[in-house]
Amino acid sequence: MTERPRLVATDLDGTLLASDGTVSERTGAAWARLPELGIESVLVTARPPRWIDPLSAIVGKHGMAICTNGAFVYDVANHRVVEQHGMPREVVLRLAIRLRERFPDVGLAAECADGMYREPVYPDPHQEQLDMPFQPIEELPEHVVVGKLLAARPGPIDPEFVATVTEVVGADGEVAFSGVGALAEISAAGVTKGAALQRWAAELGIDAADVWAFGDMPNDLPMLRWAGRSYAVANAHPDVAAAATHRTASNDDDGVAQVLEQL
Repeated sequence: MTERPRLVATDLDGTLLASDGTVSERTGAAWARLPELGIESVLVTARPPRWIDPLSAIVGKHGMAICTNGAFVYDVANHRVVEQHGMPREVVLRLAIRLRERFPDVGLAAECADGMYREPVYPDPHQEQLDMPFQPIEELPEHVVVGKLLAARPGPIDPEFVATVTEVVGADGEVAFSGVGALAEISAAGVTKGAALQRWAAELGIDAADVWAFGDMPNDLPMLRWAGRSYAVANAHPDVAAAATHRTASNDDDGVAQVLEQL
């Protein structure tokens, strides 16, 4: 491999991280060598900011991570959201009404810069233990910025649910699926991993042609389609495998590292 990227971007869960949520020694070493090669790097994830702190060692010297499918840029060292692309409050409330009308058993939650606000019926597909209060979406504090509205139903992965939520949301937002349960992740219109990566690259003066991106799930598609070179790991969703320009080994076989080591 003779050509080199100027910027490498990667999803975390199912892509850079092993299935147990850790960074293997091989992958960590390959990622850490990028700055020595003069190559920029950035994590682009559906994870909220609070889920990035344990991974601070791989964030890079700039100390930032693109979180919540592009809604937040998070300063990991200072535990501070420095950029927000949230949903207007009136849109959040309008979508809540429409989603409840279509799915009487739906539970809603809002990922915000200061944590997650969730309704009592939200099934919590990630089984996360939170100390945030339960409350209706309509009672969200006025000051919070909703980076992502989560709509979930009890049960296993349900592509039809996500597809129907996409229809319900329409032009009011972007619906993404990251491979967890019957969960649809709704961001503001125009907010995607691809849009966030494009802004990041533009600030560095880097064109799409000089960006390599790695991913595994449909929420990675905007990022993979924008980047000049895109890699689907072997465990990727079929839509991702079809859209990517290149393939690599699975996350558990250090697929990202196998590509980066060739640099």
